[in-house]
Amino acid sequence: YGGVAQTLGNLGAGKESQGIQGPGFGDILNTAVGSVTQAGNAAESAVSNAAMGRGDLVDVVTAVAAAEATLETVIAVRDEVIKAYQDIMRMPI
Repeated sequence: YGGVAQTLGNLGAGKESQGIQGPGFGDILNTAVGSVTQAGNAAESAVSNAAMGRGDLVDVVTAVAAAEATLETVIAVRDEVIKAYQDIMRMPI
């Protein structure tokens, strides 16, 4: 969870001093999706290692929980973006 939240926070940090410059919304989304992919790959690797007898069950549970938390964070951000878009679309012209 901390990885995505920290990444999203770091991408927006310092934007005030840069004016218009800074990462675009697409860049932020790509970074978030990349974090989800990395967490999922880490979880898969931990499960594979445990299945082959080379890993610890605690590592598997930790990796799966981290992947789940990362995905939930990205979903929550997505939901807020959709809500903001819907609010903007309801505004009178």
